[in-house]
Amino acid sequence: MRVTTERARCVGSGQCVLLSPEVFNQDDDGLVTVLREEPGEGLREQVLEAADLCPSRTIRVHD
Repeated sequence: MRVTTERARCVGSGQCVLLSPEVFNQDDDGLVTVLREEPGEGLREQVLEAADLCPSRTIRVHD
């Protein structure tokens, strides 16, 4: 699994950070940053939930 984001679309809600802090963070402007582009399978469910709940649909999960 590989995780990417479209930072230009991010609205800074922070849901991704709350759901999967091992994978996501926010920069000084509140925009999403990816801490682990290839998180382990143990984080799959968290990452998929973060992608699903992202209000701007910024997070992409690639298998």
